[in-house]
Amino acid sequence: MNAETANACRMVNVYLYTRYERFWHWLQSGLILILLLTGFETHGRYELLGFKRAHDIHNTAGLFWLAAFLFFVFWVFTTGEWRQYVPTTRKLLAVVRYYLFGIFRGEPHPVPKRKEAKHNPLQRLVYLGLAAFLLPIQMASGFLYWSYNSWPAWGLGWMSLRAVAAVHLAGAFAILSFLVVHLYMITTGHSLTAHTRAMICGWEEIEEREAVEDWEIKTRRTAA
Repeated sequence: MNAETANACRMVNVYLYTRYERFWHWLQSGLILILLLTGFETHGRYELLGFKRAHDIHNTAGLFWLAAFLFFVFWVFTTGEWRQYVPTTRKLLAVVRYYLFGIFRGEPHPVPKRKEAKHNPLQRLVYLGLAAFLLPIQMASGFLYWSYNSWPAWGLGWMSLRAVAAVHLAGAFAILSFLVVHLYMITTGHSLTAHTRAMICGWEEIEEREAVEDWEIKTRRTAA
């Protein structure tokens, strides 16, 4: 092993995730699982809790998820953590190549985590897409579905319940697909449990390299 490789493989323990970030991660994970299980049951995919109980739990969890998400958005913007989600295509192809090939060859990650930049370019695009598009659409369609009887009073009588239900169901399958990929990705750290441990205690071992690359600083300053 040459000196460059040895330096790339040297690991340091860094406090990456705050208590609130970890709390939000596990809260949202639990709510999404509950919503998926009860939602698919109300669509007749299987019978586990019974339609009425599944329906009531789904509605309650959905409203709670909406409130928690709004607070998360408030937290992101008041703490400046929104900068972690600023999209960039710099090194995006290198990250994609790493997950397709490099990870199986023991290559170092092209964009390792840092406190100032927790997400690589691929993660930024995916998480921004989730937070800015998929989750709001899912919550909005769910809220419309739940408030169907109020549509005429709100001037929404022209809307189609079938279309809203189709959008909501498609969103559920999209979130389920993300969950499956996410569960796989959390096993791709330097150990199977490294990323899970980080989301429990906040600390994660990362490759010791320069603090933040120039392109990341420029991206953040431009967005600031």
